[in-house]
Parts: sequence; structure tokens; C-alpha cells
Amino acid sequence: MNVRKAVITAAAPDQHTLPLQQLVDRGGQNKTALQLIVEEVTGAGIEEICLVICPGDQAAYEQSAGELQGLLTFVEQSEPRGYGDALSRAKDFVGAEPFLHLVGDHLYLSETVVCCARQLINIAEEHDCAVSAVQATRENKLPDFGAVGGTHVAQQARLYEVTTVVEKPTPTQAEQELIIAGLRSGYYQCFFGMHVLTPLVMEILTGLLKETDRRVTLSDALARLAHRQRYLAYELKGSRYNIGAKYGLLVAQLALSLSGRDRDQILTELVELLANQRSGAEL
Repeated sequence: MNVRKAVITAAAPDQHTLPLQQLVDRGGQNKTALQLIVEEVTGAGIEEICLVICPGDQAAYEQSAGELQGLLTFVEQSEPRGYGDALSRAKDFVGAEPFLHLVGDHLYLSETVVCCARQLINIAEEHDCAVSAVQATRENKLPDFGAVGGTHVAQQARLYEVTTVVEKPTPTQAEQELIIAGLRSGYYQCFFGMHVLTPLVMEILTGLLKETDRRVTLSDALARLAHRQRYLAYELKGSRYNIGAKYGLLVAQLALSLSGRDRDQILTELVELLANQRSGAEL
């Protein structure tokens, strides 16, 4: 497996402007979320990038990408038919090749010098199959994510053979179907917003979209993939930040700042802010 293409979905009507938001990166530079996501992709060695967007958004995305815009191919999702449909719009771009897939409302921070996307690609190429990045996630956040169940791969502490995929499971459903041995109680392996997928996923999505008028999710396709090809999940050495969640942009900015060159400045300002809030409450 040689992964050289990436697809980024950013067409959800209520979230399509999120990649255009401004943040300060680890080096103290002002950048859009889109630039940070594209840098994650190019840092993993990806050569071609497809961005799935809402109609009319291309000019804004090109401007937000800055000097990186030349790397992007744009595909529009003409109607808001959901995540699975959005990803399927890149079928011609993907062709017969495996591809890296990221969502446009997540930012990623690696705990090592190897970026999250490259960590995932390394696992996919080593095992020659589809791999989804996962992160151990508290039960109260299950309504925000797809989750997987499965078993540990022998001699690989952070790698799982996926048998079950459920989109936004209830706690009861997760307890019945998604328990993984060794994971602490109340935690489940939920999607990280990053996958290396095979072309079969596009074939499955096409079939699902023909079968139903309801919105199809990527989890629907991955649940079927697990029964047709080897499919793994890998717990990366890193964290994901959903900038579409309440205070998500703030939390992502704090994570970037506290892991970057301005850490001491941010810590000082946070302490001062908390002290001022306490003083105000005492008056």
C-alpha cells in the first residue's frame, strides 16, 4: 500500500465555515484551521488533496489556504445528504488508490515528532489494510463520535482488529457491543477524525446511497468494510480537537498554545485571568 492522496470533508451546512477560522499555531503564527489541516496532510507526505465543500465556498477556501491553495482539488456536495455522501463525492479523485481521509472540523496534535497522519499511514502501509485512528473517549462523549469494538492485535498494544462499528452509540449499546479488553471502565475507542481507507469504502458508500434515502454515515460503510476486508483501528500518540464542539475552538487554541513556544506566556495570562475572576467574585 502506498498512500499519496487525501480527502478532507468540509461540506456540512452547519460546520462548513469552521476550517476558515483563525488560530495561532505552535510557532506563534496566525493561520486558519484549514492551513493547519493541510499542513498535517502534507507533513505526512501526501501529494494530492481533495477538499469536499458546499457550493459557493471555493473562493473562501482558496483564500484561507493561502500559499497552500495550489495543492487543493475542490469537489462540491451539491445537496446536504450527509457525511457518507460528501465523502463519496471524491470517488473519481480517489480512483483505485488507498487514501488518507480527515474531517474539516478537527485539529490534531502529535505527542511525538511524527505527525498524527504519518503515524496512521505508517500502520496502514505496514499492515496493508484500512486503518482508522481512534482515541480512548469518556462515555459521556459517545453522542459526538463513531466508535469501534474489537480485539487487540497480538504484540501491538495500541492496535485493534475491528469487528464492530457504531455511529454515536448509546452508553447501553456501547457496553453491549464495544467493550475492548484492557480499556478502563467508562471509556471506548472512538474515531479520531482520521482514516486511511481502501477504494472498497467508496464502493460500499455508493451501494449504501443507492439502498436508502436516509443520510449515510462513514460508520455505516466501515461496519460493512469490517466484514469484507481486514480493518484495523490504531490509537495514535496524539490528540484530536473538535473545533465544532461548544468551546471547541477555544480548547484547540489552548492546546496549540500550551504545546508551543508561547506556553509560558499563555500560562501566565491564564493565571492572571483566574486571579481576576476570583477577585471579582469576592467583591
